[in-house]
Amino acid sequence: MFHAFYEKTSNQNNGFIIMVRTVAVIGAGPSGLTSIKSCLDEGLEPTCFESSEDIGGLWRFKEHPDPGRANIYQSVIINSSKEMMSYSDFPPPAHLPNNMHHSQLLIYLRLYAETFDLFKHIVFQTTVVSVRQRPDFPVSGQWEVETERTEGQRESQVFDAVMVCTGHFTQPHLPLKDFPGIEEFEGRYLHSWEYRSAEGLQGKRVVVVGIGNSGGDIAVDASRVAEQVYLSTRKGAWVVSRVGAGGLPGDLVGTSRLDKLLQKLFPSWITWMMEKNLNQSFDHRLYGLQPKHGFFAQIPVVNDDLPGRIISGRVLIKPNIREIRGSSVAFEDGSVVDKVDVVVFATGYNYDFPFLPSGLLANSSHRLSLYRNVFPPGLARPSLAVVGFVCNLGAINPLAEMQARWATRVFKGLLTLPSEEAMLQDIKRDTSTLQNRFACLERHPLQVDHIPYLDSMAEELGVRPNLLGLLLREPGVGLRVLLGPCTPYQYRLRGPGQWDGARQAILTQWERVAQPFRTRMAAQPESRTRASCSLRLTLTLSGAVLLLTLYTRHSLSSLLSHPTGLLYKLYSPSETMWGWK
Repeated sequence: MFHAFYEKTSNQNNGFIIMVRTVAVIGAGPSGLTSIKSCLDEGLEPTCFESSEDIGGLWRFKEHPDPGRANIYQSVIINSSKEMMSYSDFPPPAHLPNNMHHSQLLIYLRLYAETFDLFKHIVFQTTVVSVRQRPDFPVSGQWEVETERTEGQRESQVFDAVMVCTGHFTQPHLPLKDFPGIEEFEGRYLHSWEYRSAEGLQGKRVVVVGIGNSGGDIAVDASRVAEQVYLSTRKGAWVVSRVGAGGLPGDLVGTSRLDKLLQKLFPSWITWMMEKNLNQSFDHRLYGLQPKHGFFAQIPVVNDDLPGRIISGRVLIKPNIREIRGSSVAFEDGSVVDKVDVVVFATGYNYDFPFLPSGLLANSSHRLSLYRNVFPPGLARPSLAVVGFVCNLGAINPLAEMQARWATRVFKGLLTLPSEEAMLQDIKRDTSTLQNRFACLERHPLQVDHIPYLDSMAEELGVRPNLLGLLLREPGVGLRVLLGPCTPYQYRLRGPGQWDGARQAILTQWERVAQPFRTRMAAQPESRTRASCSLRLTLTLSGAVLLLTLYTRHSLSSLLSHPTGLLYKLYSPSETMWGWK
């Protein structure tokens, strides 16, 4: 095994600069896979340790999961559409559905690993039990990584750098002290981590505590067989569907760079219009779901079926639980439900890295003290990175990939981190900004703002799309980057890791969206005479001229009320793309 070597230089590290070669990657889920590939792209030598027998992490369903590993329930459908959650140089196959079942997402991950030959770098059924700095760490930046095989054999190896990709869905948060009487509950209680399916809930009375995505999913799933499901929520939530305007994937609408700019310029107005549109689908106050926070202040619940289960009475929304008495559950509004059989706590997760040195990841308020959510600021050498330890209103894969691309170039010395003091100040400033930006940050300490976070790292990497240059040189691509969904391919148009297929991936993304719908070719309505996207694009002289025309022809209020409406009219799939002839 190769380790760090030293190269004479002028005035760095007492005349030496550290050159990294070997990297330990911990975990072979989505973050671990893109970390392996990022290492390979930079000429590094990764070894990935995966405690289970296969890749996939959270997205590989396990009937009998082991403690300390992520798990999902059988009915899980991903909230992000395939174009938004893809890796930036690996568009998803066109035939896959836009919002995939977890088994189909695993197919995509497997294709990614096979295409880039990642499997040979993964050591399965091997758990990392400790990661320690070497005695000469201030000079070498090296780590001693101790692993244990399933059979019990232990081994220690030295690596020049470490990438921690274990995620944050492994340690269930079960706040039983907040629910007086739970220990004497006559039924069964469990955390959502333990939930597999509705099997065994037939004819039962079920209380689900918490209205995050897991709580909403489990309430809907259980309500199909249970006698009655009660969904208890302390503060309510905004509920959005995966199906957006015109039947398009919801996260492809309203997620452009222009939308983000308008949100920044007119935050109150955009929030008001978003909430108005959601309440036109169903009145959140009438349904007992209305939260106090604004739409963008907290990640919404993505659920296509919850309103239908509420209107049919299969799910009843209840306030927070006050206490549990025997088999009865009393709520804060004074109501009581008797003969409850099962309580499911969808109360989130704690985060922990038991294999890392105590104190390495210090806290900044209620958040981990990580520069850009990646690097511990107190290390003498920036040779340990945490990848994928974030959450946002959007897909995690593009964020984890950007983190991995950035971290590997820091490892190589191609990018330099600020001083420890400057990093700590940045963390403090970032925490303060997020506290003002998001509600309940103490319960969601990993939250970041999707496009700004990606752009800030992309700027350092030199891969942020040059919007003005694209509009002038390639208006077809430039307008899609500005007005279309912020798909990950935008970060492969230029700079390190540039991919020749990025432009084509952007130009064809709507075709991949349309393909899964072509299971029956419906006749074209005679009144539908829209020109194709390609014809419209050939008539565009430049991005600037077209944008000026748009602002001239459409009132500001119309644009603000539905900023993606113009995008849909101009760049939604044409009749030909949908299969109309």
